[in-house]
Amino acid sequence: MNALALFLQNQPDAATIQHILTIMFAVIPLFILVGLIVVIVPFWFICKKAGFSPWLSLLYIIPLGNLVLYYILAFGEWKVVPAPTQGWTPQPPYPPFPPQPPYPPQVPPPPQP
Repeated sequence: MNALALFLQNQPDAATIQHILTIMFAVIPLFILVGLIVVIVPFWFICKKAGFSPWLSLLYIIPLGNLVLYYILAFGEWKVVPAPTQGWTPQPPYPPFPPQPPYPPQVPPPPQP
């Protein structure tokens, strides 16, 4: 708390404030640009793989455009072709087992006299 009071007592001059603002106005847009690139590039590939235009990923720049993009991806019909099986075929089913005698073995009844 003392540091905050000390900071508030020392009023910076106008040149210092202008210097800080100049640096902030130069650095903050770079952070925003890097953040947008980090988000837009994966959505570009997702849209392309889903069969949509990759340019839809630029909706992320518009405020609330990301929600529109989420709904398009969630409820749109993806135009994806299934991957080929590359020559693999499933194993055919096993043949049925031959009939087995009942267990325990049944003895025939003795002959009647």
